[in-house]
Amino acid sequence: MTTVAAYAAPAAKAPLERMTIERRAVGEKDVLIDIAFVGICHSDIHQVREGWGKAIFPMVPGHEIAGVVSQTGAGVTRFEVGDRVGVGCMVDSCRECTNCRAGLEQYCAEGPVWTYNAVGKDGKPTDGGYSQKIVVDENYVVRIPQALSLDVAAPLLCAGITTYSPLRHWNAGPGKKVAVVGLGGLGHMAVKIAHALGADVTVLSQSLSKRDDGLRMGADHYYATSAPATFENLAGSFDVILNTVSAPLDFAAYFSLLRTDGTMVNLGLPEEAAQLELQSLFGGRRSMSSSGIGGIAETQEMLDFCADHAVGAEIELIGADGINEAYERVLASDVRYRFVIDVATI
Repeated sequence: MTTVAAYAAPAAKAPLERMTIERRAVGEKDVLIDIAFVGICHSDIHQVREGWGKAIFPMVPGHEIAGVVSQTGAGVTRFEVGDRVGVGCMVDSCRECTNCRAGLEQYCAEGPVWTYNAVGKDGKPTDGGYSQKIVVDENYVVRIPQALSLDVAAPLLCAGITTYSPLRHWNAGPGKKVAVVGLGGLGHMAVKIAHALGADVTVLSQSLSKRDDGLRMGADHYYATSAPATFENLAGSFDVILNTVSAPLDFAAYFSLLRTDGTMVNLGLPEEAAQLELQSLFGGRRSMSSSGIGGIAETQEMLDFCADHAVGAEIELIGADGINEAYERVLASDVRYRFVIDVATI
């Protein structure tokens, strides 16, 4: 076992603090990763504050992990020492169910083993990437292409794949009109990826304050949802709407923006229960769906795609001593567009 420094929440809603944790010994199929950068996801805040239910403490968050392999197990075939790699939201799954065999490990019938706030197959709680090192089975590690710097690549391991997967599944591309609700950590990646896929991209945001950023990232249009005329003028416009915000919405208003056979895909997970009037889905064969992250193969596909199209996250690099302040700024929507921790400061 290896003792490493980490930042953890000692209890629900408590500020994160520096402490030491134990990483397991490197097994036959494991890789030891020296973490260079880790992104701060809104999911980290939800879980530290038990917004999604009872959690495991002390908790080391972080599932947007980028670093370098420093040791490999005797049976590892996919990676070598010195490889640039990433770890996302999961570190294991049953590997035997229909979904796992189909490369959809994120929908494992038994539930994936999440990177943190979960219990691994060894019966011990998992600790995430706000730490100096992590040990992960090679089958749940992806390669980061040389064209992507590790700091801007880190958020791709969650924000990138969470938006890439539904855009691919619902065939975003030339001739398709995609709307992105919210221009935050997820939303800005959705805009960049949808644009790179060739779709016509519209941002739907509460105000026009980020309009210049959205257009620079690849949006073709930008509208304020606070303006009633927006919903009137855009009625029946979109093939796909990606909802990236973790807050209640007037779903009926957004469903009215869908074309026949259009789909609204929810990516954010609000802590509050959502209200939905089924009548608003009738007419036009509209659908409401959801999407998680992607499987390991699709995550690698996403990284390669982003490298080929020069797509990276827009980040604000912080030291570990700024994590608690960053959490407050995320809650205040005061970040453009993803905080990334320089792990050398832990």
